[in-house]
Amino acid sequence: MKLRYFFAAALALGAALVQATDRTLVMIAGPVSHPPLMHEFKAGSMLLQKRLEAVPGLKTVLITNGWPTKLVDGKRVDDNAVFAGADAVFIYSDGGANHPAVQKDRLAVLGALVQKGVSVGMAHYAVEVLAEKGGAEWKEWIGGHYENSFSCNPIWDADYQTLPAHPITRGVKPFKTNDEWYFNMRFREGKAGVKDILVATPSDAVRDGPYVHPKGPYAHIQAAKGKPETMMWAVERADGGRGFGFTGGHFHRNWQNDDQRRLMLNAIVWLAKLEVPAGGIASASVSDAEIMQNLDEKKQSAPRPAPAAPAQKKAP
Repeated sequence: MKLRYFFAAALALGAALVQATDRTLVMIAGPVSHPPLMHEFKAGSMLLQKRLEAVPGLKTVLITNGWPTKLVDGKRVDDNAVFAGADAVFIYSDGGANHPAVQKDRLAVLGALVQKGVSVGMAHYAVEVLAEKGGAEWKEWIGGHYENSFSCNPIWDADYQTLPAHPITRGVKPFKTNDEWYFNMRFREGKAGVKDILVATPSDAVRDGPYVHPKGPYAHIQAAKGKPETMMWAVERADGGRGFGFTGGHFHRNWQNDDQRRLMLNAIVWLAKLEVPAGGIASASVSDAEIMQNLDEKKQSAPRPAPAAPAQKKAP
């Protein structure tokens, strides 16, 4: 009798654990954008998804070419059923007025998910929305956003010499990569509830510009010379959901940097409310052959050569 109760209890516990750990992540990769090896949203998301497949309890659904859609009577309409059962949504895409999440009624769709405690993460250009269209939501959902001509977007070598204690940084060593690292975000008032993840200090030359667009420089950015800046942050919302913003990800080859890649994998797993191991998410290195897989077809030529695969910075 006792043995029967023991097995019944064990089965119930096992079922509870499965229910508690099975999480669904919807990944949205934006449409074709920028010259080759820049804004490779599809290839970058596929590279990350491949490594997330080994995470116990995590199911990933990857949508490429922007917001999920389907054909109905010969017309393409939004397919919001994709989000049914989602625990987290991660968007790696263009932003501003062209952000896939601010078109049509999609802010309301995301908002309904957030009210249910669904977590939301944004990478690179996807952290940018218009102040009047998405700004308030981004502050609430992920803690802040890029605002045109208030924030800036120079290409520079961000040197992350120290990292805070947080599940997102587990197993990540200090690193340095050349990227279009945005800074001077429009955060919540007083930066309430915002946890800095990546912080570095731009040089005076970086602040003096030029920036990618508009070229700048901006007087308020120059006036803050010597100030450390936040390039990645995370929040835990009152509704139970989580959020993060990551401003790098412009150059596709930077996913070959073991620490930058592990940081993003950790962030996505944390976003889905799964436990990040003490050593971070295991991640196979990315070869030169793999980095060239699944690239978008782009006709234009790159105006500048893509940076070489960044060298790994050793921990002191």
